[in-house]
Amino acid sequence: MLFNSFSFFLVFLPLALLGYFLLSRASLRLSVIFLALASVAFYCYWDIAFLPLLALSICTNFVVGRRISMRHAQGRLPAAKAWLIGGLVFNLSLLVFFKYFDFLLVNLAWLTGADIRPIGIVLPIGISFFTFTQIAYLVDCHAGKVKDYQPESYGLFVTYFPHLIAGPILHHKDMMPQFSQPASHVFHRGRLVVGLTFFLIGLFKKVILADGVARYVSPVFDLHHQHLSMLEAWAGALAYTFQLYFDFSAYSDMAYGLSYMFGIILPINFNSPYKATSIIEFWRRWHITLSNFLRDYLYIPLGGNRQGAFSRYRNLFLTMLLGGLWHGANWTFVVWGMLHGAYLIINHALRHVLGQRNSLGIRLAGGCATFLAVVLAWVFFRASSLEVAFDVLKAMAGGTLTAQMHDAVLGVNRIMQLSTCLGWLAVCAATALLLPNAYQLLGRGLQLDLERRMEGWRGSVWLGAMLLCCLLLLAISETRGVSEFLYFNF
Repeated sequence: MLFNSFSFFLVFLPLALLGYFLLSRASLRLSVIFLALASVAFYCYWDIAFLPLLALSICTNFVVGRRISMRHAQGRLPAAKAWLIGGLVFNLSLLVFFKYFDFLLVNLAWLTGADIRPIGIVLPIGISFFTFTQIAYLVDCHAGKVKDYQPESYGLFVTYFPHLIAGPILHHKDMMPQFSQPASHVFHRGRLVVGLTFFLIGLFKKVILADGVARYVSPVFDLHHQHLSMLEAWAGALAYTFQLYFDFSAYSDMAYGLSYMFGIILPINFNSPYKATSIIEFWRRWHITLSNFLRDYLYIPLGGNRQGAFSRYRNLFLTMLLGGLWHGANWTFVVWGMLHGAYLIINHALRHVLGQRNSLGIRLAGGCATFLAVVLAWVFFRASSLEVAFDVLKAMAGGTLTAQMHDAVLGVNRIMQLSTCLGWLAVCAATALLLPNAYQLLGRGLQLDLERRMEGWRGSVWLGAMLLCCLLLLAISETRGVSEFLYFNF
């Protein structure tokens, strides 16, 4: 079930809101159980065959987390650590089997020359996100940070439908206390209006901007990548750069808005990353919860920057390499992660040389260099193979001689309507680089102020206008064919 579909907006969401707030009048615990079950139903809409896997993961991690916390509270730290290791092995084994086993078989066959064929394992949707969420939970149990052990709250924490499929990666300390707050279980029309406003902003980004520019990506990466002109290659790379940006930004806004309707605040996961003036800043703005997870649960345990510059650079590189592999079982993701690891090493080295200098010229140069580096890395992220990626990069560096001669003789666009594509790119660039994002437009203080204002007749008018706009965008989406969010694949 997709956020940008009529079935979600007109059936699932109204029923979930109605059931949640009606049941909360009788029992907060009952409303939490209902929302957890609704979230499971949302997940099963994709494929009920993966429900046993989700249930096994949740039950096992809840039991292991309790064991870790009990051993920690009793001062039996070696036993707590043993349970933690067992929990990590369990989670990583599931992830490796479903996401990487076929990839390992293919590469083993290539290395040995043996006739080993992939077995065709189907990737369960959302497994990366609910696995990382629960790994963080187990580590926090071992650190003595977990205080809430209600099974229904834990079940909702993992399955909560706004984040389950494509994030953000949640922490128990941010979410589970909200489930037991009475204020979160009381319906407010103002809260509904604010949430719907976020949802509408995200829906516009998805249906108009992301899906609009997406038509110029496939011709470059999937159809004619070996015979591209320089302009076509750059147009395709930039089209994907903005498609991914607005697609992921749309999901983040819509997830935040949906959760806000239930009175539950999700962490901000996307903050105008193309406005970053360095790769370091980019990773503080792009997929923020994943960046924090990699920092807290991988980079710091590896040693962080505590053992000198060389160790810091090594740990940065390893962290980003594994972060790239997390996105998918393909060498293209490994190279993408390695590139960003190299970018971060260069960025830290430059900061060491330049010190605290931060002039306008340095910021402008840094912003241009960062954007260019990100675009080049996205080529590997999008390409189906390293061969395709290098073909596109070769074209971006000058194009093939055949393509150049063909364009010079015919003077026409061979693969796509470049003039229309450039117009889309200009609109996307202006929106991403010049306009404020949804969180800047509706900052936390403004959200609360808007909530209060929307309780009167103005709220009814605004709510009606938002609903009409959403229905119009959903109609456009249904007419084209409802498209999945790109991060569903990761």
